[in-house]
Parts: sequence; structure tokens; C-alpha cells
Amino acid sequence: MIRLSLALQGGGAHGAFTWGVLDRLLEEDDLEIAAISGTSAGALNGAALKAGLVAGGRQAARKRLRDLWEEIGDIGDFRSYAWIQPWLPALRFWQEAADRMLPISPQGLMAQFYSPYTLGGAWSNPLEPIVAELDFSQVCAEEGPALFIGATNVRTGKVHVFAGQKITPQALLASACIPTVFQAVEIDGESYWDGGFTGNPSLWPLYGAGLPEDLLIVQVNPLYREHIPDTPLEIQNRVNEISFNASLMSELRSIAFVKRLIAEGRLQPGQMKDVRVHMIAEDGLLNTLSATSKLQPSGNLVRRLCEDGRGAAERFLQRNRDKLGVSHSVDLHALFG
Repeated sequence: MIRLSLALQGGGAHGAFTWGVLDRLLEEDDLEIAAISGTSAGALNGAALKAGLVAGGRQAARKRLRDLWEEIGDIGDFRSYAWIQPWLPALRFWQEAADRMLPISPQGLMAQFYSPYTLGGAWSNPLEPIVAELDFSQVCAEEGPALFIGATNVRTGKVHVFAGQKITPQALLASACIPTVFQAVEIDGESYWDGGFTGNPSLWPLYGAGLPEDLLIVQVNPLYREHIPDTPLEIQNRVNEISFNASLMSELRSIAFVKRLIAEGRLQPGQMKDVRVHMIAEDGLLNTLSATSKLQPSGNLVRRLCEDGRGAAERFLQRNRDKLGVSHSVDLHALFG
């Protein structure tokens, strides 16, 4: 049995790619998921995955993930008021046309004038009923993989990781709280925004004693783009991607530094965890999607991303299965070269 820790990135609707990756990994009986660190959509995926595994094993986990994303796909658009929902098909057509034809982002302009606090107490979080359907006795159970959920403390600007009994429905909503779309989530007197700003996802909880050396990152924000953005919308999209990868890149650089010290004999074996890093990403697909689509979890997009995630996981297993439990499959030197 090969034990893995999973690090699941956030990325709104693009998190359906991670659903596909997990769906394929769960078909491998000799892979054990020992720990999960998730942020935003990655946190939702992680919670559904653990709840399913605790409730009934791999098949139950696959079903729970499918149910989660079918419900998210029914939302239509995170930014829409309830009374707009019946008009979403027509609105989405014109919005997509605008994204293709206009040199500016209509959503970016809207964010300058609209705040989720505009409606005051009448505002409701569209994710709340979906999160409420999870069984938190399973999400917080001692059995099953260890689960860590990241959010950003609004006042301090620091990452906060929820674990164990601290993983509540509010903690999941906090991890996925995009501040231009959702009102900040208050927990124990502190306000939280999306964890992607400070840890997307946080890797350090996965270094604990007893957790595997193999760390598999599921990446949904492209690291690389061939095209240099030159329109306001393209620039905005690329800034979004770079920002939401910054914390992950910083932690990977730290891992590379520790590995170099170990290789040079400047650290004794056991002083620091010698993590074996693996990554499943699909920059080819994600390069075709704009940041705007992260807030538009249509059923078609969710299903397409799931299939692409399954394909990416299949290719990863074909290329790197023999490295799991043995060596890393990500060339960290090349990544930072």
C-alpha cells in the first residue's frame, strides 16, 4: 500500500478538475490517502472526500464528490441574485460574448461598484446549503485521512488552518470566501476570507510525524502561460493566477531548499522531513479558461473539467506510478530555474 498526502488547490469552479483527479485516484486500491490539505474549492473537495471515505470507503467517496459538484453546477453563477437565476442562460450567453469581444472585464467594473455587503442581512451564501449537507461527524472523525482547511484572517492577513473538531460548516465557507462575492465569515470573533490568498493550499500541515513523505499536489491555477497578456482582461486573469500560486511556490521553494541541505549532508536524516513532491496539473486546458469562469460553475463546465481531471490523473499514473513511495516526480530545480 502506498500512502499519500494530498494538497488540493482552490480555484472556484475549476476545482471540478480536482474532483476528476480524485475520482480516478480512488479507483486505485493500493493508494491510501492519509492526509488532505485543502483551500477553497480544494477544501470542499477534501471535506467531501473524507466524509465519503469514513462513511463507506472509496465508492462512497466518489459518490459524495459527484453529488457535491452536481449541486455546485446547479448554482449557475456565484455572483447572481436569486431573482436573476431564471434568466441565467441568456445572461451567460451575453457575458461570454462580452468576455470574448470586449477589451475590459464587465465583472471587474461591477466589482468597483458592487459589494456583497450591499444587500446587508438579505444576502445569503449560495454555498451554505451545499456545505450543510455534509455530515460533519464524518468530516471531523478521527478515523480516515487527517484533514486541514486553510482560510485567511482578514485583520492579520495570516493563514489560519482549521483541523479536527474545528472544521465546521463555517470553516469551509470561510476557506471559500471570495471577498468580492461573499461576505466575510466570522468564527470566534475573527473574520475570514478565501484561504487562497495565504495558502493555496498550505503544505506545512502535511509535514507532521506519521504522515507520508509522498505529497501529491493537484494544481488548478496555471503556473505557465505562453501568451503574454496585453488586454486589461487578460492582465487581470494572469494577475489572479500568479497571486493564487504565490504561497504554493514559496512553500515549494522551501522544500527544495531543505532537500538541497539534506543532499549536501548539512542536515542529518530525520531532522527535517524529506518530502517527495508529485503534481497533477493540466495547464493546457486551464490556459483556455479565464478567471471569470471560476465563478460560473455551469453543469457543462463542471463535467468537462471532471473528465479532464480524470485524464490528467491517468497520465500521471502512467508516467509516475513507479516513483510513488520511492522518489519525487517534480523537478523542483527546473521549476525554479
